[in-house]
Amino acid sequence: MELSTTFLTEIVFIFAAFIIGSIPNGYLLGMLFRKIDVREHGSGNVGATNVFRVLGWKLGLSALVLDILKGLIVVTATRSYFPENTYLILGCGILAILGHIFSIFLKFKGGKGVATSAGVFIALTPWASAIALVGFILTLLLTKYVSAGSIIASIALVTAQLIIYLNRAVAVEYLIISIVVAAFIIIKHVSNIKRIINGTENRLSFKRKKD
Repeated sequence: MELSTTFLTEIVFIFAAFIIGSIPNGYLLGMLFRKIDVREHGSGNVGATNVFRVLGWKLGLSALVLDILKGLIVVTATRSYFPENTYLILGCGILAILGHIFSIFLKFKGGKGVATSAGVFIALTPWASAIALVGFILTLLLTKYVSAGSIIASIALVTAQLIIYLNRAVAVEYLIISIVVAAFIIIKHVSNIKRIINGTENRLSFKRKKD
């Protein structure tokens, strides 16, 4: 039985979503510009926060933007090609996030998925993402904990999605996917939560590292 062109294209998008999500921007920036493997320093994470601490704000900001773009590009491209296929759009978004967390280029290890998740939801529901961003910024300013900001942003995203859903402005699938992603992000931050409680979690300082 011959496979349809549409089905084959969907398979390509599915694999591409995971591969794009797997691109380890923090690792690549460290190796390209400083010859430093960020996995061997700080928290050992390839996410933007550790890049910021180890390599400075310029490369940290670059890693953040590039990781956000991974999710944004995947969802935007999938929706442009398959505008009516909600499940494929959401599935590719999830795969981009999973790719970041379990990068095929780093032996299935990676970051915590916050920035790539932000990119996915900026493309999916920009208003809810804006509310989550406000929650992140306020929490970061008050506590200096990026992890706390990420957790609060996840909760704010779900809350915003729920309000939007109750007003019939978004499909229930969007609410469900936000709950799943938020739960995953919180689980990935369990060790950070324990350190916050114990008072040993690192606070973000813009004076710590200079470029």
